[in-house]
Amino acid sequence: MKRKIVMACVCLSASLLTGGCNNTKQDTTTESSHTEEQTESDEDVSDEEASKDIFAMDTYMTVTAYGEQAQEAVDEAGAEIERIDNLLSTGNEESEIAKLNQSGSATLSEDAGYLVERALELNEETDGAFDIAIYPVMEAWGFPTQNYQVPSEDTLQSLLKLCDVSQITYDKDNRGISFNQEGIKIDLGGIAKGYTSSRIMEIYKENNISSGLVNLGGNVQALGTKTDGSKWRVVVQSPDDSDDCLGVLSIEDKAVITSGGYERYFEQDGKNYHHVSSVQDLNGHTVVDSGLKGTFTEYDENHEVIATYQMDIEKFIYRVYKYNFNGFYFGG
Repeated sequence: MKRKIVMACVCLSASLLTGGCNNTKQDTTTESSHTEEQTESDEDVSDEEASKDIFAMDTYMTVTAYGEQAQEAVDEAGAEIERIDNLLSTGNEESEIAKLNQSGSATLSEDAGYLVERALELNEETDGAFDIAIYPVMEAWGFPTQNYQVPSEDTLQSLLKLCDVSQITYDKDNRGISFNQEGIKIDLGGIAKGYTSSRIMEIYKENNISSGLVNLGGNVQALGTKTDGSKWRVVVQSPDDSDDCLGVLSIEDKAVITSGGYERYFEQDGKNYHHVSSVQDLNGHTVVDSGLKGTFTEYDENHEVIATYQMDIEKFIYRVYKYNFNGFYFGG
């Protein structure tokens, strides 16, 4: 599968909004950006707008569509988000991933099986930078439950032995999966939102939507342009000042994704600890000042989001050449 587009943001603490920076006195909410595209005539049903707010995957989401079937599209999108969340959530004891983590083996659904297969491929392609087996370490830090703590060095070292995807056996023919070491657990959070966003794009197209926007809490994906033909404007928020931004991107049929530490973090003994972690390079530590890192998002030839992961800048540049990317965005 050939990769087409990669967007990278050096600054780990970033979020995505649509609109403009506060210091330019423009609105920064998704809803306000949509109001700019309201029709001049109520008789033009092709520009009918429908929007839905959803809380899923531990974040607030908004899906918006324009067209005659806009309401049907956002209703189906909302249902799809909830369906995928119920399948993949590690915090829902009834989800198939939570049950897999408890039992150590399962036959996965088509969605979960596809994501596990892609995640294992990405782990190999990124030399371990994308790792779904990091969940035991994240549990030790308390991020899934929000019972935050700084684990001891001995605890981290023992849990890092479980962060080994080579101990995961997956049969893509029957979607059977098993863990070959007790205590291994997986989390598909690094790939689930991108997959969900791509599924919503499919739903929009099935409902003849040619203009729409999906904001999955830091994952923004646009279908087509705004109803006036102009490109969507996506603001990358500054991690140092919520009233400022790093820049504005104009996009059409693309996604912009960042992952930052300023919203999901805790403070202990004067240090901030966030959820962006790398088993490979940080040795299980998740301190904010972790060196020059980037958060990267990959897409396939259909502009569908593959995954978001953390990697050294130098290694990423090598990956660009190795896999023949035809373009990427780099900001910082």
